[in-house]
Amino acid sequence: MTRQPTAAQRRVIESADPVTGRLRGTEAQLAALVKRGLAFRHPRPPHDHFLTPAGHRIREAEPEPPAPEPRSADGVFAARVGGEEAPEAGISGAARLREVHSAWQGLLELRRMTNPGGATDRPCGWERAHLVRAAALALEAAGHPPAGPRGAGYRVRATPQPEAVAVYDEDTAALAGLAATLERAGWQAGEYTEPRTRVRYVLASPRRA
Repeated sequence: MTRQPTAAQRRVIESADPVTGRLRGTEAQLAALVKRGLAFRHPRPPHDHFLTPAGHRIREAEPEPPAPEPRSADGVFAARVGGEEAPEAGISGAARLREVHSAWQGLLELRRMTNPGGATDRPCGWERAHLVRAAALALEAAGHPPAGPRGAGYRVRATPQPEAVAVYDEDTAALAGLAATLERAGWQAGEYTEPRTRVRYVLASPRRA
């Protein structure tokens, strides 16, 4: 039985040429699709990749219903990714802490229900489909302050890499703590430096095993 593609691989499949099934993606993505039997590499130059019948079936199938999102006790929650305006008036710090705690517990329960073997020590499918929000929730739940419109604090941003987010903080001394928190939450994380700007950041991706 063909294994289901990851969210990143599904995006490659869904963007295939509707007539020929010709694929565009990174070499790693295309090779992974070939390995799963969802694509093949044409033997003649330029050796383009195309969907197999199994790949076409996945593209044409009805999308799976989304997994329920982690929510707070009142049913409404949005993880702070950093850079947002100040919280609305009337929302106390204690109330936000309760919301974050409730949402994190809900996420752990979602891991238990959807991960193989009920594992809660690594991210689940919802987190892989919502990388920025999932990483931000892990950081806020551990007590790290998100950045406001200006000033220090974490900022979680998407990256061109599949299944990876970048975490910035003007206080670069805080990066080690951010990386450690994500590691404890089931992510792989390490500190890097952008080659052109020399800005330090944490690159993190959900751990699979």
